[in-house]
Amino acid sequence: MSRTKSFGDVRLVETFLDMMSAERGASINTLAAYRRDLLDFHGFLAGRGADAKHATRDHVKHYLMSLSSSGAAGSSQARRLSALRQFFGFLYAEGMRTDDPTNAVDAPKRGRTLPKVLSRDDLDRLTDAAEKCAEKDEEGVRLLCILEMLYASGLRVSELATLPLAAVRNREGVLLVKGKGGKERLAPLNPRAREAISNYLAIREVFLPKGDRRRLAEKFLFPSRSAECHLTRRRLHQMLKALAFDAGLDPDKLSPHVLRHAFATHLVEGGADLRSVQTMLGHADIATTQIYTHVAKDRLAATVASAHPLAKRKTAKSAD
Repeated sequence: MSRTKSFGDVRLVETFLDMMSAERGASINTLAAYRRDLLDFHGFLAGRGADAKHATRDHVKHYLMSLSSSGAAGSSQARRLSALRQFFGFLYAEGMRTDDPTNAVDAPKRGRTLPKVLSRDDLDRLTDAAEKCAEKDEEGVRLLCILEMLYASGLRVSELATLPLAAVRNREGVLLVKGKGGKERLAPLNPRAREAISNYLAIREVFLPKGDRRRLAEKFLFPSRSAECHLTRRRLHQMLKALAFDAGLDPDKLSPHVLRHAFATHLVEGGADLRSVQTMLGHADIATTQIYTHVAKDRLAATVASAHPLAKRKTAKSAD
């Protein structure tokens, strides 16, 4: 494939991404994922002397086969195919192609990967450790606030990191969150989280940078001296892993997303209906939320198997 064709494909990808941003409100993270997946596919095409305007259904099928051979999970393959469907649908709609090569290409089967979930005991240990940190210094007060907010509201890490200060002041008991695609939703705050926020706001000024960047940082609930003027996702991960260590838990077991999973799973276990959980998590499709019913059922089955007298009796007989 010539260098001109290669540059042409890159331009097509950027044009597609511009459309996704302007017309569909795709987030920065979504755009980055599309760019990465589409450029990988174009690299595959380049190795076969083809380009996006002339790619065939066989090219798409062979690309998915190559992903499978390299060990990519079914969910990753399905995501790549979804990106290709969006991209080629755009080329077709814009008249750059007369067909869509992703038509009649079956999506790879997705294996059901259950999310990691913290037990209530794990959360008690984390909270105890965070409360001890809060007694020491301002960073501990902030850490406790972050933990309580993540577990109380099920926020994504990107949503928490960029949360504006106004979000905790405009409504009592809830957060107004701007999620994926710029869609707004209400997220709950329990009394513990509200108290943690109140204590944090009393010392928040400690984390404001000095100089010209202070004005930019002031609008965020969690300002910092980072280039973004707010806590970064990476820093939030680091803080929680350090907290896990202090709590005597495996640091690999804890992340902001794991707390989001715990929020949803514990709601379902407590009897919350899926539609409510879907709304609070900001899921566009309830099928995404349904995974938590599987998690709750599996955890319930494991509890019965390990604790019920008849289950133990059956196990003992099997051993005999």
